[in-house]
Amino acid sequence: MDKGTLVEFRLNGNRRLAVVDRPEGKKNWIVVDDRGQTHTLHPRDVTYKASGHYQPRDISSFLSQAQSYLDPASLEIAWELLTETGDSIDPASIAELLFSSQDPPVCYAAHCLLSDDRLYFKQKGDRYEPRPSSQVAELKHQTQMEVQRQQEWQGFLQRVEYALAKQPVEWQASDRPRLEALERLALLGDEATHRAPALETLVNLKRGETPQAAFQLLVELGIWSPHENLFLRRSQIPVQFPSKVLDVANTYLQSPPDDLHRDRLDLTNLKVYTIDDESTREIDDGLSLEYLPNGQQRLWVHIADPTRWVLPGDALDLEARRRSTTVYLPTGMISMFPAELATGAMSLVQGQICCALSFGIILDATGAIAHYCIHASSIKTTYRLTYDDVDEMLELGVQGEPEIEALHHWAQLRQLWRRSQGAVSIQMPESSIKVRGDHITIDVLQDSPSRKLVAEMMILAGETAARYAQQHNLPLPFRHQPQPELPPDEELMQLPAGPVRSCAIRRCMPRSETSITPSRHASLGLDTYTQVTSPIRRYSDLLAHFQIKAHLRGEPLPFSAVEMQELTQGVSTTVQEAILVERQTNRYWSLEYLRRTSGQVWQALMLRWLREQDNLGLVLLEDLGLELPMRFNRAIAPGDQLTIRVSYADPRQDIIHFEEVPSRADQVAPC
Repeated sequence: MDKGTLVEFRLNGNRRLAVVDRPEGKKNWIVVDDRGQTHTLHPRDVTYKASGHYQPRDISSFLSQAQSYLDPASLEIAWELLTETGDSIDPASIAELLFSSQDPPVCYAAHCLLSDDRLYFKQKGDRYEPRPSSQVAELKHQTQMEVQRQQEWQGFLQRVEYALAKQPVEWQASDRPRLEALERLALLGDEATHRAPALETLVNLKRGETPQAAFQLLVELGIWSPHENLFLRRSQIPVQFPSKVLDVANTYLQSPPDDLHRDRLDLTNLKVYTIDDESTREIDDGLSLEYLPNGQQRLWVHIADPTRWVLPGDALDLEARRRSTTVYLPTGMISMFPAELATGAMSLVQGQICCALSFGIILDATGAIAHYCIHASSIKTTYRLTYDDVDEMLELGVQGEPEIEALHHWAQLRQLWRRSQGAVSIQMPESSIKVRGDHITIDVLQDSPSRKLVAEMMILAGETAARYAQQHNLPLPFRHQPQPELPPDEELMQLPAGPVRSCAIRRCMPRSETSITPSRHASLGLDTYTQVTSPIRRYSDLLAHFQIKAHLRGEPLPFSAVEMQELTQGVSTTVQEAILVERQTNRYWSLEYLRRTSGQVWQALMLRWLREQDNLGLVLLEDLGLELPMRFNRAIAPGDQLTIRVSYADPRQDIIHFEEVPSRADQVAPC
């Protein structure tokens, strides 16, 4: 290069022009820019040389002249002219073609256009070749998509800003992938897939790239609640019903399908009691007492008959199979069937004639089943009672409803009979947690006479159904439980009676299982047992109804033994997931309740050691029916009473710490 040559080079990625001043060593050159600053360049650093002789003061004028030709749209004209021949071209030729000039500033402008172009031309050495039309079309499409992506990104950030400022926002369809990425990161952390959009959002908002940061952002955006149920979201439990299923339900409500049982036994003359919690909406069982001419009494357990509305393999059945169970959460339930059917046409609604599967049972003097019959029936619920109603009636000995007293008598006799057969009774308090808005209530479910009455009648119906299925070789989801290996009586008797002893027995109880083969259920004291009393809420019960009703009609069974085994296994897996979500959710809200009442003092009972070497035990908060871990700093033994309060609680992290306090003086537990 000669002194006075105008050259282009890159400085920090930006174009710079300078004039060659002198050589530096064997290969380098000293150049001077328009600011008078010197730069040392190797020949490979030079990206363009303009013809002519210049001074550094000429650079500004040179750039000004070139600027007027820097229109990228002009390249498309050149491309259209050259694409047919495919000839390569250099900047000087482009300058002549487009601007009819090869003046140095014009040639430099052509160089800038070509070297910056990523659409129409590709560089080959010092020359440029026009790209094929198909390639240009694809590059244009990619450019348009990138422009659209940037527009959507900026729009998304603007809507995020509005939402964080608590202004109303209407999220767009293009926002959904970014919001879903945030949800995946908040739910799954490092295991989340396609995390890039979430991380990009968090980085742009100068927040941490963590699941906690994603969760907090979703809360601040108003998309999630501060108490969002992450356990439910991580599960496969469907929350909404497909529109197809809702359409079928609405069609059936407007035009009921034909009843396959045209010869239902008319039991509308019987007085029918349904006994549930006041909040129960799926009424799936009722009780009657029939006085027979020979002086005997027949117990009737009426079970709601959803198979009146559902056929094996139809849309309602397949959706119920997918769900497998109604999920009960403190914030509400997720039904197995659409609510319009589950709480309406399928339920045993007071005052309405309803379809049922009725179990008529005569017990002998010991409480064993002496005779039974099963019928598809029509009934009419006379009274809808709560457990409290029945407890009060039993306590007062209401003369107008002698059937209630008789049902109670048979339930007591039945319980004694099961105990004689080896049934294991575990009396542990249960809590009912309800969340309404921002209000949490925890009630202890007392093991009252009414609850025992209903429980015994449901167990009785289950034994009856299992006997019928075993007698007629029907494959059903039989429930069974291996015989537990309990501690010796002398060892159990050393433990305080009540929750401590029951807790020790409970630890020894093996998990009950489901199969199509009848087998003994140890804790119930029954040689055969199945569940049939909640077909609106449990799919395994619905399967039993399908099989029993088909046999009653004299028709082929809808499910073979192989099919029933496969269905039973699939349902069991889904139900276990639902049970886990219920437990996790109840645990979260119980810790949240204790966090909110952290100043409250509670009476607790030491149940057992979790890790005695770490002084970690399990305590029962007697006022709430909650079992929670506690670390002790003194000698203590199962059965000891203590007074405690929460020292720290973090429901989201599943952490609860208690501290022992001297007494509960002048402190009262909330109602």
